[in-house]
Amino acid sequence: MRARAPNRYDRLEWAGAFGDLGTLLPFVIAYIGVLKMDASGVLLAFGASMIVCGWWYRTPLPVQPMKAIGAAATTQAAQTAVLTPGAVHAAGLVTGLVWLLLGGTGFVRWLARRIGRPVTQGIVLGLALAFMLQGAGLMAKDWWLAAPALLLVLLLARQQRVPAIFVLMTLGLAWSAVTQPEAWQALVQVRPQWHWPQWVWPTLGWQELVLGTVFLALPQLPLTLGNAIVGVQQEHNRLFPDRPVSERQLSLSTGAMNLLGSAIGGVPMCHGAGGLAGHVAFGARSGGALVILGLLLTLLALVFAHAVLGLFALIPQAVLGTILFMAGMQLAGGQFDQARTANDSTVLLLTAGLSMWNVAIGFVLGLALHAWLSRRGQGR
Repeated sequence: MRARAPNRYDRLEWAGAFGDLGTLLPFVIAYIGVLKMDASGVLLAFGASMIVCGWWYRTPLPVQPMKAIGAAATTQAAQTAVLTPGAVHAAGLVTGLVWLLLGGTGFVRWLARRIGRPVTQGIVLGLALAFMLQGAGLMAKDWWLAAPALLLVLLLARQQRVPAIFVLMTLGLAWSAVTQPEAWQALVQVRPQWHWPQWVWPTLGWQELVLGTVFLALPQLPLTLGNAIVGVQQEHNRLFPDRPVSERQLSLSTGAMNLLGSAIGGVPMCHGAGGLAGHVAFGARSGGALVILGLLLTLLALVFAHAVLGLFALIPQAVLGTILFMAGMQLAGGQFDQARTANDSTVLLLTAGLSMWNVAIGFVLGLALHAWLSRRGQGR
């Protein structure tokens, strides 16, 4: 049996640990601020999952919020009272059971083998472009901060002595100190308070299980299969061919961390190609980055959960946008590394264009187009 690669905990791993904040923080803030979910449970679920994944996979394989569920839950909660924190917990429970079943039976591998590579690359490219557009949108709100921040990151990208993320975060926090002095003063007065999340499974009712399954868990499945299983598996193995992962492993770890999260008040989580790109773009090359971020989130969950919204608010939107933009660049760059037929290029571009808007729709229509073009080619 080959020895497993050791994790690193040097300054580049510390820098890479923060490379996925552009995706993580907005969803966490929305869950806690809009849906009023318990910050301790949300952060502890993320923290524990990151520590285990970083230790087990030995690569910066990310742990992210499931985007479709997060968007649906927070937007609906802002408009109606139908989707509650209990429905989100139920969605995590159902999601965990589904991916454990698919991974345990090996059926996820059968599904993955029926997805053509142009479809997978199209999903990843579409996600990359969406990240860049979303990042540009956040940067535009404070362009006078975002412009020098992006320039600094690009200038520092090719050297390792001074990790770009540290300069970026320092610039952002200094900006907040000038523009939000009252927020800094309030944060300085915060004192540690022990928080322990509640065990939520006994509190779930049938209504929450039905709502969480129908409105949250089921619509997320195609997106998770396309991006968080097949897409991340191919991107991960391209970046780390010496430490490959399988669809079955990703399915099982997705199921396990969602069972944990749903039990202690967390939110549905997955792996994702965009998060992997973010960690790698800022220096991560091992699972040490995940362990570092996981420990920090666990500390926040257990001791400073009451202050997380104030803390996260000090990171300017322009900084989060710069992180997202750089992650998108890293992710897009890996999708143009091989020659393709005209049919494959057509499938890739259509899938990418649709996935910028909706990954699940891009996935389904990309599959349909790839199958039709393949049958037409065989019939000639």
